[in-house]
Amino acid sequence: MLNGQKIVVVMPAYNAARTLRQTYDEVMAHGIVDVVIVVDDASHDETVAIARTLPNVQVEVHPENRGYGANQKTCYRLALAAGADIIIMIHPDYQYTPQLIPAMAALVASGLYPCVLASRILGGGALRGGMPWWKYVSNRFLTFVENLLIGAKLSEYHTGYRAFSRELLERLPLDSNSNDFVFDNQILAQIIALGCAIGEVTCPARYMPEASSINFRRSVRYGLGCLATALRFRLARWGLAQPLV
Repeated sequence: MLNGQKIVVVMPAYNAARTLRQTYDEVMAHGIVDVVIVVDDASHDETVAIARTLPNVQVEVHPENRGYGANQKTCYRLALAAGADIIIMIHPDYQYTPQLIPAMAALVASGLYPCVLASRILGGGALRGGMPWWKYVSNRFLTFVENLLIGAKLSEYHTGYRAFSRELLERLPLDSNSNDFVFDNQILAQIIALGCAIGEVTCPARYMPEASSINFRRSVRYGLGCLATALRFRLARWGLAQPLV
Protein backbone atom coordinates (compact mmCIF):
# COMPACT_ATOMS: atom_id res chain seq x y z
CA MET A 1 0.00 0.00 0.00
CA LEU A 2 0.90 3.66 -0.32
CA ASN A 3 -0.72 6.30 1.91
CA GLY A 4 -3.22 3.63 2.92
CA GLN A 5 -4.22 2.99 -0.69
CA LYS A 6 -4.19 -0.50 -2.17
CA ILE A 7 -2.01 -0.85 -5.26
CA VAL A 8 -2.77 -3.47 -7.88
CA VAL A 9 -0.53 -4.02 -10.89
CA VAL A 10 -2.16 -5.53 -13.97
CA MET A 11 -0.28 -7.25 -16.76
CA PRO A 12 -2.06 -7.95 -20.07
CA ALA A 13 -0.05 -10.96 -21.22
CA TYR A 14 0.40 -12.77 -24.52
CA ASN A 15 3.32 -15.15 -25.04
CA ALA A 16 5.32 -13.47 -22.26
CA ALA A 17 6.91 -16.58 -20.75
CA ARG A 18 10.50 -15.41 -21.31
CA THR A 19 10.11 -12.08 -19.51
CA LEU A 20 7.17 -12.45 -17.11
CA ARG A 21 9.15 -13.57 -14.06
CA GLN A 22 11.79 -10.85 -14.48
CA THR A 23 9.11 -8.18 -14.81
CA TYR A 24 7.24 -9.55 -11.79
CA ASP A 25 10.37 -9.64 -9.62
CA GLU A 26 11.05 -5.95 -10.25
CA VAL A 27 7.40 -5.02 -9.76
CA MET A 28 7.37 -6.62 -6.31
CA ALA A 29 10.83 -5.40 -5.30
CA HIS A 30 9.48 -2.03 -4.11
CA GLY A 31 7.28 -3.55 -1.41
CA ILE A 32 4.27 -1.34 -2.16
CA VAL A 33 2.35 -3.55 -4.62
CA ASP A 34 -0.39 -5.58 -2.93
CA VAL A 35 -1.51 -7.80 -5.80
CA VAL A 36 -0.45 -8.54 -9.37
CA ILE A 37 -3.12 -9.60 -11.85
CA VAL A 38 -1.98 -11.41 -14.99
CA VAL A 39 -4.58 -11.79 -17.73
CA ASP A 40 -3.44 -14.21 -20.40
CA ASP A 41 -4.95 -13.77 -23.86
CA ALA A 42 -4.68 -17.42 -25.01
CA SER A 43 -0.88 -17.60 -25.15
CA HIS A 44 0.85 -20.47 -26.92
CA ASP A 45 3.78 -20.65 -24.52
CA GLU A 46 4.23 -21.20 -20.77
CA THR A 47 2.97 -17.79 -19.66
CA VAL A 48 0.10 -19.17 -17.59
CA ALA A 49 2.15 -21.93 -15.97
CA ILE A 50 4.83 -19.44 -14.91
CA ALA A 51 2.29 -16.90 -13.64
CA ARG A 52 0.68 -19.52 -11.42
CA THR A 53 3.99 -20.15 -9.63
CA LEU A 54 4.38 -16.50 -8.56
CA PRO A 55 3.26 -15.32 -5.10
CA ASN A 56 0.48 -12.74 -4.75
CA VAL A 57 -0.52 -13.19 -8.38
CA GLN A 58 -4.09 -13.61 -9.57
CA VAL A 59 -4.25 -15.32 -12.97
CA GLU A 60 -7.11 -15.04 -15.43
CA VAL A 61 -7.05 -16.88 -18.76
CA HIS A 62 -9.04 -15.99 -21.85
CA PRO A 63 -10.02 -19.27 -23.56
CA GLU A 64 -9.54 -17.59 -26.94
CA ASN A 65 -7.55 -14.59 -28.11
CA ARG A 66 -9.78 -11.55 -27.63
CA GLY A 67 -7.32 -8.76 -28.36
CA TYR A 68 -5.22 -6.28 -26.40
CA GLY A 69 -8.11 -3.96 -25.59
CA ALA A 70 -10.29 -6.83 -24.38
CA ASN A 71 -7.40 -8.00 -22.22
CA GLN A 72 -7.20 -4.59 -20.56
CA LYS A 73 -10.94 -4.58 -19.94
CA THR A 74 -10.56 -7.82 -18.01
CA CYS A 75 -7.51 -6.45 -16.17
CA TYR A 76 -9.32 -3.36 -14.95
CA ARG A 77 -12.50 -5.22 -14.04
CA LEU A 78 -10.55 -7.66 -11.89
CA ALA A 79 -8.45 -4.90 -10.31
CA LEU A 80 -11.54 -2.97 -9.27
CA ALA A 81 -13.13 -6.15 -7.95
CA ALA A 82 -9.98 -6.76 -5.90
CA GLY A 83 -10.48 -3.43 -4.14
CA ALA A 84 -7.67 -1.53 -5.85
CA ASP A 85 -7.35 2.18 -5.12
CA ILE A 86 -4.49 2.62 -7.61
CA ILE A 87 -4.20 0.46 -10.72
CA ILE A 88 -0.96 0.32 -12.68
CA MET A 89 -0.71 -1.40 -16.04
CA ILE A 90 2.66 -2.61 -17.22
CA HIS A 91 3.40 -5.04 -20.04
CA PRO A 92 5.11 -8.25 -18.90
CA ASP A 93 7.55 -8.17 -21.84
CA TYR A 94 10.09 -6.10 -19.84
CA GLN A 95 10.07 -3.26 -22.36
CA TYR A 96 9.19 -0.78 -19.60
CA THR A 97 11.07 -0.58 -16.31
CA PRO A 98 9.02 -1.43 -13.18
CA GLN A 99 11.29 0.92 -11.22
CA LEU A 100 8.88 3.77 -11.99
CA ILE A 101 6.00 2.16 -10.09
CA PRO A 102 6.61 4.06 -6.80
CA ALA A 103 6.79 7.42 -8.60
CA MET A 104 3.69 6.78 -10.68
CA ALA A 105 1.73 5.46 -7.71
CA ALA A 106 2.76 8.47 -5.60
CA LEU A 107 1.48 10.93 -8.21
CA VAL A 108 -1.91 9.21 -8.17
CA ALA A 109 -2.00 8.65 -4.40
CA SER A 110 -1.27 12.33 -3.74
CA GLY A 111 -4.31 13.35 -5.75
CA LEU A 112 -2.21 15.35 -8.21
CA TYR A 113 -3.14 13.21 -11.22
CA PRO A 114 -5.83 10.56 -11.63
CA CYS A 115 -3.85 9.20 -14.59
CA VAL A 116 -0.09 9.02 -15.06
CA LEU A 117 1.70 7.87 -18.21
CA ALA A 118 5.27 6.60 -18.47
CA SER A 119 6.51 8.34 -21.61
CA ARG A 120 9.27 6.90 -23.77
CA ILE A 121 9.50 10.21 -25.64
CA LEU A 122 10.24 12.53 -22.70
CA GLY A 123 14.00 12.63 -22.24
CA GLY A 124 14.68 10.98 -25.59
CA GLY A 125 14.72 7.44 -24.21
CA ALA A 126 12.86 5.83 -27.10
CA LEU A 127 15.60 5.91 -29.72
CA ARG A 128 18.32 5.20 -27.16
CA GLY A 129 16.38 2.15 -26.07
CA GLY A 130 16.24 0.83 -29.61
CA MET A 131 12.83 1.95 -30.86
CA PRO A 132 12.82 1.43 -34.65
CA TRP A 133 13.05 4.75 -36.44
CA TRP A 134 9.79 4.20 -38.36
CA LYS A 135 7.93 3.59 -35.10
CA TYR A 136 9.46 6.71 -33.60
CA VAL A 137 8.44 8.84 -36.58
CA SER A 138 4.93 7.36 -36.54
CA ASN A 139 4.66 7.98 -32.81
CA ARG A 140 5.67 11.62 -33.16
CA PHE A 141 3.36 12.23 -36.14
CA LEU A 142 0.33 10.64 -34.51
CA THR A 143 0.96 12.44 -31.23
CA PHE A 144 1.26 15.79 -33.03
CA VAL A 145 -2.04 15.33 -34.86
CA GLU A 146 -3.79 13.99 -31.78
CA ASN A 147 -2.65 16.90 -29.64
CA LEU A 148 -3.83 19.27 -32.36
CA LEU A 149 -7.30 17.73 -32.58
CA ILE A 150 -7.77 16.95 -28.89
CA GLY A 151 -6.18 20.12 -27.58
CA ALA A 152 -3.80 18.37 -25.18
CA LYS A 153 -0.01 18.50 -24.83
CA LEU A 154 0.98 14.90 -24.17
CA SER A 155 4.40 13.71 -25.26
CA GLU A 156 2.89 10.43 -26.47
CA TYR A 157 -0.42 8.58 -26.52
CA HIS A 158 1.02 5.14 -27.22
CA THR A 159 2.76 3.99 -24.07
CA GLY A 160 1.65 0.71 -22.49
CA TYR A 161 2.67 1.78 -18.98
CA ARG A 162 -0.07 3.67 -17.14
CA ALA A 163 -1.42 4.35 -13.65
CA PHE A 164 -5.03 5.17 -12.80
CA SER A 165 -7.04 6.04 -9.73
CA ARG A 166 -9.98 3.83 -8.92
CA GLU A 167 -12.37 6.77 -9.17
CA LEU A 168 -11.23 7.54 -12.71
CA LEU A 169 -11.53 3.99 -14.03
CA GLU A 170 -15.02 3.71 -12.58
CA ARG A 171 -16.08 6.76 -14.60
CA LEU A 172 -14.82 5.46 -17.95
CA PRO A 173 -17.08 3.53 -20.36
CA LEU A 174 -14.40 0.89 -20.96
CA ASP A 175 -16.72 -1.69 -22.49
CA SER A 176 -17.64 0.71 -25.30
CA ASN A 177 -14.02 0.83 -26.45
CA SER A 178 -12.26 -1.33 -29.03
CA ASN A 179 -10.96 -4.80 -28.19
CA ASP A 180 -7.88 -4.05 -30.29
CA PHE A 181 -4.82 -1.82 -29.78
CA VAL A 182 -6.66 1.48 -30.35
CA PHE A 183 -8.22 0.94 -26.90
CA ASP A 184 -5.14 2.71 -25.50
CA ASN A 185 -5.97 5.87 -27.44
CA GLN A 186 -9.67 5.78 -26.77
CA ILE A 187 -9.22 5.63 -23.01
CA LEU A 188 -6.92 8.69 -23.05
CA ALA A 189 -9.37 10.66 -25.20
CA GLN A 190 -12.13 9.78 -22.74
CA ILE A 191 -10.04 10.91 -19.77
CA ILE A 192 -9.36 14.24 -21.46
CA ALA A 193 -13.04 14.56 -22.38
CA LEU A 194 -13.86 14.23 -18.67
CA GLY A 195 -11.55 17.17 -17.98
CA CYS A 196 -9.13 15.08 -15.92
CA ALA A 197 -5.43 15.90 -15.79
CA ILE A 198 -2.88 13.43 -17.13
CA GLY A 199 0.64 13.40 -15.70
CA GLU A 200 3.72 12.04 -17.44
CA VAL A 201 7.06 10.70 -16.21
CA THR A 202 10.15 9.94 -18.25
CA CYS A 203 10.54 6.24 -18.96
CA PRO A 204 13.53 4.48 -20.52
CA ALA A 205 12.48 1.64 -22.80
CA ARG A 206 14.10 -1.54 -24.03
CA TYR A 207 13.45 -3.06 -27.44
CA MET A 208 14.42 -6.73 -27.45
CA PRO A 209 13.48 -9.66 -29.71
CA GLU A 210 11.16 -10.99 -27.00
CA ALA A 211 9.38 -7.65 -26.49
CA SER A 212 5.83 -7.48 -27.79
CA SER A 213 5.24 -5.85 -31.15
CA ILE A 214 2.66 -5.64 -33.90
CA ASN A 215 3.28 -6.04 -37.60
CA PHE A 216 3.20 -3.22 -40.15
CA ARG A 217 -0.36 -3.91 -41.32
CA ARG A 218 -1.76 -3.81 -37.80
CA SER A 219 0.37 -0.73 -37.07
CA VAL A 220 -1.30 1.07 -39.98
CA ARG A 221 -4.73 0.03 -38.74
CA TYR A 222 -3.82 1.24 -35.27
CA GLY A 223 -2.63 4.59 -36.62
CA LEU A 224 -5.85 5.12 -38.56
CA GLY A 225 -7.82 4.22 -35.44
CA CYS A 226 -5.89 6.80 -33.42
CA LEU A 227 -6.65 9.51 -35.97
CA ALA A 228 -10.33 8.50 -36.05
CA THR A 229 -10.50 8.72 -32.26
CA ALA A 230 -8.96 12.19 -32.22
CA LEU A 231 -11.27 13.36 -35.01
CA ARG A 232 -14.32 12.05 -33.17
CA PHE A 233 -13.17 13.93 -30.07
CA ARG A 234 -12.94 17.17 -32.04
CA LEU A 235 -16.35 16.63 -33.71
CA ALA A 236 -17.89 15.91 -30.30
CA ARG A 237 -16.46 19.17 -28.98
CA TRP A 238 -18.12 20.94 -31.90
CA GLY A 239 -21.41 19.17 -31.18
CA LEU A 240 -21.24 17.20 -34.44
CA ALA A 241 -20.80 13.74 -32.87
CA GLN A 242 -21.83 11.85 -29.77
CA PRO A 243 -19.71 12.63 -26.68
CA LEU A 244 -16.99 10.12 -25.87
CA VAL A 245 -18.23 9.87 -22.26
